[in-house]
Amino acid sequence: MNTTGIEGGYQASEIETRWRLAWEDAHLSSAPASPDPDRTYCITIPPPNVTGSLHMGHALCYSIQDLLGRFHKMLGYDVLILPGLDHAGIATQSVVDKQLKKEGSSAFALGREEFLKRVWQWREESGGTILSQFRQLGCSFDWSRERFTLDEKYAQAVLKVFIDWFERGLIYKGLRVVNWDPVLKTSVSDIETERKVVKGKLYHIRYPFADGSGEVIIATTRPETMLADVAVAVHPRDDRYKGKVGKTITLPLVGREIPLLADIYPDPEFGTGAVKITPGHDANDFEVGARHNLETLVILDETGKVNFEGPYHGLDRAEARRRIVEDLEAQGFLEKIEDHEVALVVSQRSGEAVEPMASEQWFVRQSELAGPALKASQADQMAFVPERYKEEFEDWLANIKDWCISRQLWWGHRIPVYYTADGKAVAALNQAEAEAKAGAPIVRQDDDVLDTWFSSGLWPFATLGWPEETPELKAYYPSNVLVTSRDILYLWVARMAMMGMDFMKERPFRDVFIYATILTKDGKRMSKSLGTGVDPVDVINTKGADALRFALMGQTGHNQSIRYDEAKVAECAHFCNKIWNAARFVLMNAEGATPRLAETLPTVDRWILTRLARCAATVTESIRTYNLQVGAEALENFFWSEYADWYIEVSKPRLADPAQRDEVLGVLMHVFEVFLKLLHPFMPFITEELSQRMPFANRQDFLVQAAWPDVSAMKVDGAAEATVERWIALVRSVRALRAEASLPAMRTLPALYVEADLEGGEEFVRSQAWFTELRRGRPEGAFLTTTSGNADAHLPIEGLIDPVAERERISKEDAKLAEELERLEARLANPQFAERAKPEVVARERARVDEIQGLRAKLAARMAIFS
Repeated sequence: MNTTGIEGGYQASEIETRWRLAWEDAHLSSAPASPDPDRTYCITIPPPNVTGSLHMGHALCYSIQDLLGRFHKMLGYDVLILPGLDHAGIATQSVVDKQLKKEGSSAFALGREEFLKRVWQWREESGGTILSQFRQLGCSFDWSRERFTLDEKYAQAVLKVFIDWFERGLIYKGLRVVNWDPVLKTSVSDIETERKVVKGKLYHIRYPFADGSGEVIIATTRPETMLADVAVAVHPRDDRYKGKVGKTITLPLVGREIPLLADIYPDPEFGTGAVKITPGHDANDFEVGARHNLETLVILDETGKVNFEGPYHGLDRAEARRRIVEDLEAQGFLEKIEDHEVALVVSQRSGEAVEPMASEQWFVRQSELAGPALKASQADQMAFVPERYKEEFEDWLANIKDWCISRQLWWGHRIPVYYTADGKAVAALNQAEAEAKAGAPIVRQDDDVLDTWFSSGLWPFATLGWPEETPELKAYYPSNVLVTSRDILYLWVARMAMMGMDFMKERPFRDVFIYATILTKDGKRMSKSLGTGVDPVDVINTKGADALRFALMGQTGHNQSIRYDEAKVAECAHFCNKIWNAARFVLMNAEGATPRLAETLPTVDRWILTRLARCAATVTESIRTYNLQVGAEALENFFWSEYADWYIEVSKPRLADPAQRDEVLGVLMHVFEVFLKLLHPFMPFITEELSQRMPFANRQDFLVQAAWPDVSAMKVDGAAEATVERWIALVRSVRALRAEASLPAMRTLPALYVEADLEGGEEFVRSQAWFTELRRGRPEGAFLTTTSGNADAHLPIEGLIDPVAERERISKEDAKLAEELERLEARLANPQFAERAKPEVVARERARVDEIQGLRAKLAARMAIFS
């Protein structure tokens, strides 16, 4: 790489592309074939959907994992960051279904085998876009070990888990209420749905007793489901229904007689205290039905149309609702209709409202599996960051319910259950094994596929070769950390914990870091469909991956939401340019020099090395504790506010002195080199470019191969630190005094007088406060004074400021402020303004009054100086 000269500004696009290719050509991210078992660090990245493309959440999540990998590699660990993709059953099948629809075809027209060939073709041509986008982001993962949840070996691992649980009685087929998507015609998991509060109606319906002795009023938002009612329930302690429990009710419109029963489910404080029980279309009602041995009726088919014999047969559920309400009203059963906010559950993939519906599905009994995972968490074998998620995780495991693992799809891991002619079911890896187990010919295999979360639950160990006892599995399991979203704490994290404890007898990861959700600038959810999404690739192309990474990780710690702002990314791009220009300055001054670190250093050198040591300690601790924003802030503050703004500036006159040049350069170069190492996990591209261009001694081929700065070996000089901080405070105070006197910054003035012992800081204060000379004592004639700590600084103003012109300027400024103040006070004194204006407007006006009064007080004091 070029180590001579850095021209122009930082060109992110060209440099990032070049280094990304260089890292891949050098196989930098490849984990060693024979890792040191005592020095391994592993992350198996959450596999994004094969259909996915980069969004801001991804940009943050995978940048964090890259940062952790680079950090630990520099610490000397054998690092494996294992990438891969999830086959994403519903999402992928939907994509190909839409393609076929455009072609005038469908999955069913093709048939299962041909459809799967088409999906694999799509996967080869278009799947995996997101992994190339990870590369653009700077993610240095071990691409040679990329896995896919439908790889042959991975699929065998999935089938083995299913068969094991089936034969242990942990998997069964049963009737349960699931989230049914009538468009996709499959059950969907909770994570594949979202809740929307919409304006709806609450229908109050009269349910008459069969003996004509009265009626019960039922309120429902889904009157069409009354066709499947099998009971009405009231609380056993509800006195309104004493003597009525056990009576029979005639179901309106249907005529079926159903019982009035007592159960703890109804809330006697809500409405009439009576609820309709529809086990086939409500999960809570299903539980009530199970307790009372009630029939489960399902009155909708897989497309959401009524399949109940009668006048509503074949109607879509929305049309059925309209017709049923009309008939209820016509027959006198409808008491009233109220406007009501309804929490609608919508399928993310189809956008359709899901239908709670009882269906024959495959389930896992999770209570037995949850025990070991719960104990592991309670024993702190898995640490959660932020810690509050530990309690949520454990509560969910302690109250776990059975898991619906079947999906009515073709793309995915087909459930390995085979049936004989007489209906006997066996689980096997293939038909031949199934026939051997069954002792009879197999006539068919189950049509359903497994929930995607089932196969991804094996990710931490199946990606490392399980069920074979591979060297990778032995070396890298359990992994060190899972970086994930809070949205899948139960659906994925808990299931990985259960599967890991069951098959590996050990936790799958040591730490679980729940990263922050990224919101828009004004706090809204980022979403392409809502028009609030921002494409990270566009940001990378315009501002650079380093700027995006630093903007996101610079707001990431134990907080759970951050707001994305393009202005923040622009600031980080500006920070890149600041670093670039500082490198140009150092490199320009290094030409022909022999930089060296002297044994005895001046106070200001010991100060910058101390500040570097403190920065290094903060950054190291911030990464270890996943509080990245603290480390990013420390790096930015150190470089911008201490190294660039102070140390470089105070070094300029010293660099002009041949006697000091090599020693000053030694400190400048050393600090810059250590800073680049500390910044590298956050901003890998610019740090790589500059580390290769700078003439550092013992430079590695790549920065990630360099050792992380040893904080324990870095010297801290508290006395030098305190001394220079006093000098800086005094300079800032003098600069503020100059600004008040309207004396331009950086314009060199004749003399500054100081009454204090600066302990060798005279040159520092003189040069940075922009004076030709620094003298002790007080000047003669008129002067302005400022105090910082125990130091008084006096600025002579004779000859610098025209008193007459200054008094005139002050008078004009004060008159302008007085006029504004009078106008504001009159407005605030007006009762109508106070009554009609928004509170925030009134508060803003009062704050401005206070501000003007403070400004006028300062002008009065300044006028006194020139009078």
